[in-house]
Amino acid sequence: MTELHQATAAGDPDQVEAILRENKCNPNQRDMDWSCKTALHWAAARGHTETVRILIEHGARPCLRTEHGWTPAHFAAEFGRLGVLRLLHSLHAPIDKEDCCGDKPLRIAEIYGHQDCVRFLKKAETECQAYRKMAAQKGNFIDDTDEEWEEQRKDL
Repeated sequence: MTELHQATAAGDPDQVEAILRENKCNPNQRDMDWSCKTALHWAAARGHTETVRILIEHGARPCLRTEHGWTPAHFAAEFGRLGVLRLLHSLHAPIDKEDCCGDKPLRIAEIYGHQDCVRFLKKAETECQAYRKMAAQKGNFIDDTDEEWEEQRKDL
């Protein structure tokens, strides 16, 4: 676990920002001992909305996945972190991707009984798909695919 992962999991946004400003850690580094989680996965799971914002401002990619295909949105949905889901959605992060079992964050929120997240994600999924379609029509790039995970998935 990197210094950035530790500061993120501990919920210390000032330390996270200091580490990123000093370029001590790559915000997209995956922790191989923890299912390939990035610092953003930890922040989303813990509900550290401010840390999520800081990480993304410093280049963290919300489309990156764990070894099981979970995005930060999956973790936010699992733990009922509505504020994190709202922030991810407002930043056009992919909140509707399927994991290796075919479950989207919406399904994860349903499983864990987070009804406020379920209501939000039903609406947000539709908006996310519409935004993706509009961006494609305009020729705008959206960073919503974890190429490394997709390649590994093909190999399986």
